Amino acid sequence: MPESGDRVRLHYTGRFPDGTVFDSSDGRDPIEFEVGSGEIIPGLDKAVLAMSEGKTETVTVEPEDAYGQWEEALVHKVERSQLPEEATEGAALEAEVNGQKAILWVTEIGDDTATVDANHPLAGKTLVFDVELVEVLAA
Repeated sequence: MPESGDRVRLHYTGRFPDGTVFDSSDGRDPIEFEVGSGEIIPGLDKAVLAMSEGKTETVTVEPEDAYGQWEEALVHKVERSQLPEEATEGAALEAEVNGQKAILWVTEIGDDTATVDANHPLAGKTLVFDVELVEVLAA
């Protein structure tokens, strides 16, 4: 079993409780990360600590251990002119908010205004992951 500080390689399929897949490493190399470093969501990071190399587990991750709760305060209406001309609904924009870089998702574009959302698209959602611990690489 891996320990905090070990690097691991993991295959995964992320889905919502209704079975709709939102991401997968299928057809790609496994993701590699350092356990306990905050490189992935906390719920998966913790789950990996209880897994053995070569084993597959299904892990349900609540919003608190994933991308947090969705917050209305992170949704803002802005003047359309503040967005790049080529911006479209669904686009991710990098912006500086209170001196820090943030990703804003364009959720609506009107003639004069647009709505941007600084919540992660998966905020507030329970996520289910089928994970296979492919390899544990010692720290």
